[in-house]
Parts: sequence; structure tokens; C-alpha cells
Amino acid sequence: MRRTRWLTAAVVLSVAGAGAGLGPGTAPEAAAITPPVAFTADPLPTWQPNGVVWALAEANGTVYAGGTFSTVRPPAGSGGAEQSAVNFTALDAATGAPTSCKLSFTVASGTATVRALALSPDKKTLYAGGYFGAVNGTPVSSLAAIDTATCTPKAAFRPAFAATVRALAVTADTVYAGGDFLTVAGQPRQRFAAVAASDGALRPFTADADEPGRAVEVTPDGSKVLLGGDFFTVNGTASHALAVVDAGSGAVTKAYPGFIETNSVVKDIATDATGFYTANEGTGGGVFDGRIALDLGGFGQRWRDTCLGATQAVLPYKAVLYSASHAHDCSSVGEFPDGRRYHLLAQPTTSTGKLGWAPDTNDGIGEGIGPRVMTVGSKGGVPYLWVGGEFTTVNGAAQQSLTRFSSTGDTGAPTTPAASAASFRPGQVQVRWRTSLDLDDSRLTYRIYRNGAAAPIATVEADSLFFRRPQASWTDTAVTAGQTYTYRVTATDAAGNTSALSATASVTVPTAPEAYPDRVRSDGARLYWRWDESVLPYVADSSDGGDTSGVHHNAPALRQTPAAVTGPSTAIGFNGSDNKVYGDRRTTVGSTYTLETWVKTNTTRGGKLLGFGNNTERGSSQYDKHLYMTNDGRLVFGVYTGATRTITTGGTDRYNDNKWHHVVATQGPSGMVLYVDGVQKGTLNVTTHENFAGYWRAGGDSLGGWPDRPTSEFFAGQLDETAVYPTVLTAAQVQNHHALASAPASTVTRVTAAEDTYANAGAPGTNYGTSGSLAVRGSALYASYLRFGLPAAPAGTVLKSATLSVKTSTQAGAGTADTVSVVPVTGAWTEAGTTYDNRPALGAPALGTFAGIPDGSAVHTTGLDTAAVAAALGGSYGVALTGSGTDALWLWSSEAAAGEGTPQLTLTFGP
Repeated sequence: MRRTRWLTAAVVLSVAGAGAGLGPGTAPEAAAITPPVAFTADPLPTWQPNGVVWALAEANGTVYAGGTFSTVRPPAGSGGAEQSAVNFTALDAATGAPTSCKLSFTVASGTATVRALALSPDKKTLYAGGYFGAVNGTPVSSLAAIDTATCTPKAAFRPAFAATVRALAVTADTVYAGGDFLTVAGQPRQRFAAVAASDGALRPFTADADEPGRAVEVTPDGSKVLLGGDFFTVNGTASHALAVVDAGSGAVTKAYPGFIETNSVVKDIATDATGFYTANEGTGGGVFDGRIALDLGGFGQRWRDTCLGATQAVLPYKAVLYSASHAHDCSSVGEFPDGRRYHLLAQPTTSTGKLGWAPDTNDGIGEGIGPRVMTVGSKGGVPYLWVGGEFTTVNGAAQQSLTRFSSTGDTGAPTTPAASAASFRPGQVQVRWRTSLDLDDSRLTYRIYRNGAAAPIATVEADSLFFRRPQASWTDTAVTAGQTYTYRVTATDAAGNTSALSATASVTVPTAPEAYPDRVRSDGARLYWRWDESVLPYVADSSDGGDTSGVHHNAPALRQTPAAVTGPSTAIGFNGSDNKVYGDRRTTVGSTYTLETWVKTNTTRGGKLLGFGNNTERGSSQYDKHLYMTNDGRLVFGVYTGATRTITTGGTDRYNDNKWHHVVATQGPSGMVLYVDGVQKGTLNVTTHENFAGYWRAGGDSLGGWPDRPTSEFFAGQLDETAVYPTVLTAAQVQNHHALASAPASTVTRVTAAEDTYANAGAPGTNYGTSGSLAVRGSALYASYLRFGLPAAPAGTVLKSATLSVKTSTQAGAGTADTVSVVPVTGAWTEAGTTYDNRPALGAPALGTFAGIPDGSAVHTTGLDTAAVAAALGGSYGVALTGSGTDALWLWSSEAAAGEGTPQLTLTFGP
């Protein structure tokens, strides 16, 4: 009997502004995981059987495991030798190691197995059911009672079950059993029976079922017994897989005809103070594989979770229902689509919504089911969740049949965020990242670091689940046009476990709005994949306020050039065989929308460019609202209304000519329209489409049943600037987008110092040209000299801005409180020959200044006089760094072993 205590609200995404000061949780360790989850997802070392664990029970700090196995062995990497354990083992709840309790369950012929374990309410007696004829040599008949104090069979308890016992429930005076048997003690009892807890004498309880019983549980008040199994009738009453009967007589008090699908069964039943829960398994199509919650008052349904994946066990604990299954499709309850299997899940006892707890096993041996049974064992005031089954790995590491999770000591760090940064207009940078995965924490704290600084510039909280990893973002408004900034992000859980830093995301703030992306955003795109990322597997959503990030599948080619749009932009390349991108957010599509993308290809095998489907990694079974290319290079826009309805480009137009083409498709009250390169190519008076929840897909998805179906459903070629709008773009807007793509735009060029060195008044004849460091000070003098090879301005552009970036070294006190000036060098010098004695002459006025630089290794940037730098374009340009006081500044040189890529000039050119 398991009782509920508390429940917290479901998680939601929230974002805190810069400087919110949120840090690791200070609650006791047991509260480090995200409530209401009570256990970490970090498996503890546990001895492991060499077969399948079918049953678990706990008493007084000992966990009992029964099943079909012959030995137990230590966890990998620990000491100890394998021990004999014939279908049973007793383990310390806190250490996972065997206790002195040794029992062997055997049978004269066939294969002995223990299928059910249950404790008496006073924890003094362990009842074991299964298929066996003796326990430690003491004759029994598939049901035995064990004295937990002495670990010996109770000889006085001698019921005779004629076949396998699969389920047990115990009260102070009665043991209820379910299984395959048809008689008990020679008396007819079909699949369910009750015997006296003291001696096994048969009770008058009769609940005859026509198919095997698999679950039995007594209601908290002791008045009713809940039955589960394969059956279709109980005592002649139609009631498939589930029934409620009187605890004394077995008479049916609540039947469930037609309540559970005929090809599904109940594998487990568990109760708490408010209700009971069923674990269900189906075979074939149209099955029910999920969980049902029912109330104790009236025994009616509270909720039904229709996830597919053969649920084997349910365990309510502190208002959370933990379940063991191989759930692979929860799209029917608005969660993940058909795909990989998840074997351990948690949800509130009040709803179907999954919580942030998802340790995992594999399917394992035998039937390939994975975990089959769970219990909570406590010792020293610490609860442990034990899981048994037929798995052979836990969280990817070898571990067979048994594992356990503690309520304390969360040690698993979140995954590393995948971050990017973008700036579409002066004065702001949007830092975006795919939220991290933590298997027992759904609320994580993210810290954003700028220019390599040791302290974060902002802190953000955001929620994520194993199947829902939304984009989170933070906007930096303390930025200067023309300057380059770098950002990295970490994720920290409530216990203080912190991920590694994300890869560096670099961005240059434009001096004027970027015409094309600025227009796409202002025209209302709600998904905007620019394809500018340099790190797998994350695709940033660049729409204004968007959170529909994408996920690369099978590593498409990143940062392809030239892109479709002028300016600092790249495209993505697909191989036509298995590359694709799917949206990270399940959504629905309204009656009005616009699809937009640029495409470049020479394929003769066609493929899906962009569309909406009901799956992510796998091909969709529902798919429409899509753009695809035929083998001969025509473009098709299609929706499904019960039949396929399409617009196809006609005439001699072919778009597999290896040139960029702008493709826009709209649907709304006026029907469907297809545009290519700003020109309307067709219309269709169809205003509806298939209504389902799904994901945006690019580069590949199903196309079965569609006209002119190409050879390949995967696209071979490049896409750029892919957007989806919740409105219909007008013809004028479409034409404007097409024109803006080729309009002159700003370009950014970064130039690393070709030569750099410094002069030291304390060593006037020494050359520092090979040093990994540079130094600046007014007195006694250090001066640093930098030379850059400047490119000519691209045709039709002029220099809009120039910035200099340097990075302080890692030595203590590398920063300075003094002002550092950037001045032109007018005298001759070389990296290999310059010393203090022959240092070059300097010019005036200053090109730019650093008004003090704090300690800590970080990149610092200052703007330079644009006109002065513009005058030197196309040639060599030297500058010096000089100080105003006695506080030295230490920087990395271009020779730094760390390969910092600084000093660096960033040049922005524009029309």
C-alpha cells in the first residue's frame, strides 16, 4: 500500500533578465532535484543477477529480488566474487550488496522462477509466488512464506497452487494471489484465489477469470480487491483486463466491459490514498499500452495516458507515478512522436504530463521489454528507488536486471548547451541556445559569459524535458555597433552540477540594420532558420521572440557559401540520402500561413524541401503543407484535404540549375499561391489542410501518395533563409524579400595581426618578437606594436567601422586600471628586430582607447577611427598600444600557444 503526500505545479518556461543573480540551490541535498520528483537519475552501484528480475519487495532496509537467474555478481569496477543466487537474492537497500539471507527456489522439472513478492503489513513475513516446488529444500507449491528475521521458510504455510502464481497482495490475515492456476488445494479457483496468511488454508474468496491473472491489489480500506490480467470475464461477468471484487467473497462490485482494448492486458496495479493505477500492455495494432488512474470512490477513471510502449509496472510515491515501460510514442498525449524507446518515466498522479525524470535502460534480454518492476526501499532515513527487469544497461553503462536511484546526492551535470549569437541591428545581440538535458532536473540555470570573462554577464532560468528542449535566449543591449563579441553558456542544476562551457559563439554588431533578416522578422516570421550555425546539432530560431529551434539529423553540411542573401550569412547542405532538420517544438498550424525558403541544387532525384509532419527522426505518417521538388526540377506546393491538392510549376521552368531560387507558398482565405523568384507561378482555390500536431521539417520527410513523387524523399542541395509565418505574405512582400536578398549589404572581415611584439625599457636591447605575450605600461615603459595586412574594400562598399580586439592573458593581475591608447605607428619596425632602443616613432591623435581593463583573461574591444583605417585599406597598417600610468597590461600575442586569434581587427564594409 503506497500513500501520496504532495504535488507541485507543472513546469513552464521562464526567463530572467540580466544580472538576476540566480545561483545553485541552497536547499538540502534531497531537494536538489526538481520537485515533485523524489529521486535522482544517477544509478548507484548495485549487485546484478545473470537473468531476469520479475519481482521486488522491501522490508527493514532489505530489498528482496525474485526472478529467473542463478547468480549475482558485483557491479562493474568493484571488488567481490560472483555468488550463487537461485531465483532469489536479498540486498542491502543502501549499499546494493547481498545480505546474509540466502534462499534457493527450485523445481523438480521445468524452470523454476519467482514472479511475485509481497510483505505482510508488519514486515515480518515475505510471501513469494511463482513456479517452484521447494525453498531451500522445504517442499512448497508455487507460493511460500518466509520469516524475514531468520530468512527461513515457514513450514506451517503450505497452500497448494497447481500452476504459476504471478501476483500477490497481503493483508494482516489474507494472501490474495493471481496467476495461471485453475485449482488451489484441489479446489476450483480459476486464476485468482485467497489463502490464510498464517497457514495457507484456502479462503472462500472466489473470483474466477477466463484468462490469466497478472495483478492483484487490495484497496487501502481493505474492503475490495483490484484484479488485473488477460481475462474477459470474472465470475461470468464481462470485464476485460480489470475488475473490482469484494475482499471477502470475490463477488464483482465493479466491472469494466469495453474499458480496455481487447488486445491489451493489465500487467500491474498499485494504489495510494486517493486512487489506483494500472500498467497496460497490448499486442498488435490499435493497442492500449499506457497507464490509467482511477479514483477509489466509485472506481471511475481519473485520467488515461495513451502512450505506446508496453507498461510493465507502476509505482505511486509522493504524488508522482513512476512507471516502467518502453514508451516510444506519446504523441497522443501531446508529447514525443514514435521513435526511440524511453524505459523509465514519471508523471504527477493527477495528470498524464511527464516530469523531468528520465533515467534509461535498454530493452535487454528475453522478450526485450526492459524494466519490469519497481519498489522503494529505505535505510538510514534515505529512500531508494529500485528497478528490476531484463535490461543489460542503465544510462548507457553495463548493468543487468537490477539498479537503484537515491533521493539524495544528485551528481549528474546537465548536457552542454548548444549556443549561437546573432545581431540584426545596431545596439543588440541575441544570444540563443538549445536548452540542456538533465535527467532529473527540468529547471536549469544558464549563465552567459561574454568575451571570455570569468564572471557571467547574465543569468537565465529555463525549463526543458527529455523530449522538449525549447530555445532560450537573452538579449545583450550593452553592445557597440561595429564591434565583435563572443559568448559562451553553461547550464547548472539545483544541486550545483554545471555543464561544460558551450562552444564560442561570435558575432559582429552591424552599423545599420541587415536588410533581409530585418524584413523577415518585421514581417512576422514565427520560425526563421538562417542556417548560420557552426556547431551540430542546433539550428537557432532567429524570428522575433521565436522558440522553434531545429535539430540537425545525420549531420548536414554547415556554413555553405555563397549563401542566397548578401552579407555575413551561410547556407546548409543536404546529401539527399539521410540528412534533415526537424523542429524542436510540437505545434499546430492555423488556417493561414506562409512557407519561405531559398533553394540551390542540381539534383535529378528531387526531394522534400520544407514541410510539416507528425514525426521528428523518423519519416512522418501524416505530412502536408509542404514544398518538394520533382526529379526534373519542378517545384510543388501541396496540402492534404482528404486528397492531395497541389500547385506545380509548369512550362519550361526548371529549378535544378544550381542557382539560388526564392520559393514562397501561402494558404489562407483566398486559397493557395506559389511564388518563385518573386513571380506568382500558380494558384488553387483550396483553403483547408490536414489538421494535426507536428513538427516543421527541412531537407527530407515522407512523400508517399503525392503526385510526381520524386525518386528521393531526401533533398540533395542547399537551403537558406527558411521561414514560416502565421500570416499570408502579400505579393508585394514576397517581391520585396526577393529583391532584398541581392541588395548591397554589410560584410565583415576579420584580420589577425601579421606581426606583433613589444618593447621593454627594463631590457632595452631585447627583442620580444617570439613572445606569446604583449605588455603595455606608461612607466617604466612597455609599448606593444601590431601590424595588420588590410584588404581593399569590396566593390561598391566603403569601410563603415573598424574595431581592435585584444585578450588579457591568464597571469594574475593581467588587467590595468590605466587608460590604454591605440595610436598609429609612423616609424619603421619589424617583429623580429624591434627593441626598446630602436622602437618606432608614433603618430597622433589616438585612434581609440581602452578606459581600463579588468583582471581576468577576456577579450576586450575598442572602436578605431574609421577614416584613418580606411585610408590604409589595401596595404600594411601598424598601430601601437601605449599606457598612461604604472599599472601594466598583459595580453596574448598572435604567437600565444593557446591560439587565441588575437590581436584582431574587425572591419565592417557597407554600401
